[in-house]
Amino acid sequence: MQERLQWIRMRPKAWVDWEPLRGGLQAHAAVARRYGAAPCWVADSVPQRARATESALREPWWQPGRWLGAPTRFGLPPDGAVEMVWANMALHMAADPKALLQSWHRMLSADGFLMFSCLGPDTLVELRGLYRSLGWPAPAHEFTDMHDWGDMLVRAGYAEPVMDMERVTLTFDSPERLLAELRELGRNLHLQRFSALRGRAWHRRLRDGLDSLRSGAGRGAPLALTFEVTYGHALKPHPRLTVKGETVLTLDEMRRVLQQGKADPGRIR
Repeated sequence: MQERLQWIRMRPKAWVDWEPLRGGLQAHAAVARRYGAAPCWVADSVPQRARATESALREPWWQPGRWLGAPTRFGLPPDGAVEMVWANMALHMAADPKALLQSWHRMLSADGFLMFSCLGPDTLVELRGLYRSLGWPAPAHEFTDMHDWGDMLVRAGYAEPVMDMERVTLTFDSPERLLAELRELGRNLHLQRFSALRGRAWHRRLRDGLDSLRSGAGRGAPLALTFEVTYGHALKPHPRLTVKGETVLTLDEMRRVLQQGKADPGRIR
């Protein structure tokens, strides 16, 4: 995602990082360095995680960076207050992704842009196959294809969506390390997931089954899991007004229409 920022000419005057604790505090720091003069809003949909994020990012009052650098604000920005929404690894965990896309759209000013990444449908194909062979419900909910994300972006009011993806193979030394990584990545939101606690016998079967995921011969070979990572960015266009017999505009909308008309009369129709 950071590499893709070099293709975008606009330098946001303010931006929002959505759920940076999930998306990575190192990534947050890298984007903050790139746009050092731009204030940042740090937002999270889970209050407990929001408090942990604020604790991690808020500098002590005696640190010079708190007073000399661009301010970091915690909470949701006002509508139209930012030129960039940065959302790393958030959409695939949203209960209502369409509503989340629309909320990001409201945060953006006209000509602002959204940058996001999420997991795609080929994620955990090895683990899904193992669970099927053991007759268990899926280990994770289904992830959305990048073409469907593009359609949802357009329906949510974005313009010029650009989507691409890559597959990454991660290896782990042991079943314990693999399971610890999955617990850190998120929850199983599948509707048919097992709703109670699993027992020791189930856990032993899982550990034995994970040996089949080893990428080489022998018990010393690493365990391998595939992750499909989807990347996307899209713009928030200026609203196009359809002139009717009677059109009611707010004062802010009138200002935008007049400014657009001066720059490009073809935008008003």
